[in-house]
Amino acid sequence: MSVRALPAVAALLLTAGSVFAATTTKADPSPEEIQNIIRRFAAKEAAFAKARENYTYRQTARIQEYDEAGTPGGKFERVDEVVFNADGKRTERAVRAPVPSLHLILMSAEDEEDIRHVLPFVLTTNEIDNYYVRYLGRQNADEIPSYVFAVKPKKMEPGKRYFQGEIWVDDRDLQIVKSYGRSAGILKKGNDQRFPKFETYREQIDKKYWFPTYTRAVDTLNFQTGPQKIRQIIKYQNYKQFGANIQLIFGDAVDDNGKPIAPTDNKAPAIGPKK
Repeated sequence: MSVRALPAVAALLLTAGSVFAATTTKADPSPEEIQNIIRRFAAKEAAFAKARENYTYRQTARIQEYDEAGTPGGKFERVDEVVFNADGKRTERAVRAPVPSLHLILMSAEDEEDIRHVLPFVLTTNEIDNYYVRYLGRQNADEIPSYVFAVKPKKMEPGKRYFQGEIWVDDRDLQIVKSYGRSAGILKKGNDQRFPKFETYREQIDKKYWFPTYTRAVDTLNFQTGPQKIRQIIKYQNYKQFGANIQLIFGDAVDDNGKPIAPTDNKAPAIGPKK
């Protein structure tokens, strides 16, 4: 986001922090096991990314700015539906796009790209080598026992957007269930843009894949002209599989003796804040 050339506004909000839930009692994996976990969750994320391409959903993005007294001011809102046309091609269709009333900040091309690709962060096999991934420990994402990793791009290329922060990987399904951080990228010299820290929560939609369902950012952006408080909410709703032309199977679970374990119908709990 970029700021308009207006007088500085007072900082009114502490930046959202990364809050871990209670630590689990399981032992940490060995360094070799950690590397194996990273490879496996990247493969699971790749499978999920491919599966998500076969889903329709509705995305609602809202951004609220606040003046120096903390009063809500201008806002941005956009509702899009990701659908398939008559030819079976996946496309994005605007459902609601009122004229933005923002006057303290401006939406940039980078903001639009972040909404589409960085906030619902997916770290696949093809992307894993572009990031440093460091194991932090075991923590719960709400009720979900998870491995926590710090993620940082190794290098950045002009025109590309990246994620930098922390991810929670479910220790059973080995998929990202929560991410916390901010977007990053190379900006043109003299371009005064700031990007908020955000949290994205996923929910298990089809008893196999964890889909992004909710992103929240409440932050104060420190522009050259002064701090600016904003609130950003993204919702991803109504996931529906289009057709049945793909079937991705991770493999049946087995016990210590190599015998298949019967699947259960227990649905994993949803995580995230009250919306």
